[in-house]
Amino acid sequence: MSLRYSLRELEVFVAIARQGSVSRAAEVVALTQSAASQALAKLERALGQPLFDRCGRRLVLNENGRLLWPRAQALLDAAAQVQDLLADGGLSMRLGASTTIANYLLPPRLAAFRTAYPAARVQLTVGNTSEVVAAVAAMELDFGLIEGACHHPDLAVSDWQQDELVIIAPPGHALTRGRATRAALAGAAWLLREPGSGTREEVERWLHTHVGPVRMDMELGNSEAIRRAVAAGLGVSCLSRNVVAEALAAGSVAEVRTGLPSLSRPLRLVRHRERAPTRGMQAFLALAPAGEHVAAV
Repeated sequence: MSLRYSLRELEVFVAIARQGSVSRAAEVVALTQSAASQALAKLERALGQPLFDRCGRRLVLNENGRLLWPRAQALLDAAAQVQDLLADGGLSMRLGASTTIANYLLPPRLAAFRTAYPAARVQLTVGNTSEVVAAVAAMELDFGLIEGACHHPDLAVSDWQQDELVIIAPPGHALTRGRATRAALAGAAWLLREPGSGTREEVERWLHTHVGPVRMDMELGNSEAIRRAVAAGLGVSCLSRNVVAEALAAGSVAEVRTGLPSLSRPLRLVRHRERAPTRGMQAFLALAPAGEHVAAV
């Protein structure tokens, strides 16, 4: 059976699906706008179905397009892997990670991956949990590592590893003298991550369950910024032990003991259900340190 469409036409279709317009998609795939329009028209003729609804200047996927998109992306992924096989065994990996994972857990793993596969092409996108989930759902990334929960119907979710969170305060703060009570915790000035952050979601859930309403004094969009703000005496917070380990050892912040249940969360791996795990993803996860849980892919 001879194919009635080409990979290039599928590439144009996927680019238009992501960008929402032919002109922007043409820039992504390095074609003229006319050539991109012709490629889409040729694909629609070959399939015998329109793939987009025209809403003014914007193209919106219709039912046919939504059905085709993940399968078209899977074909492009497979073609890219074939190309990698013929390029000295090179691998490619497009990974998304929420900020704590990207800043504190990934660097040694990426270094090990680079050592094992020096010719590999790696693209790391950093954002909060909701941003990484959206990028994986849009098939802009091969997979994501996140700190919060994910309920997106198009994504498969598996546990990657556990992460302990600890409450920190400035050295000498009243909360660090003995065990902090629920009332003292509730009355403290709390510094929290922004909405959409996995850390924010987990901390709020724990506080609601074990402390009750607290006084949120400030929102900051970065865990490092929060750590420094706590060290400067602006309030208390709850962050991953990976974030604050060096600061605790140096004495610039102090751990708050509560006697309440500890806060530990699973860090999760997310990938699109319609996309097979790439060779780069499989190779990266296989390099996990001894004893660390490796998520099934």
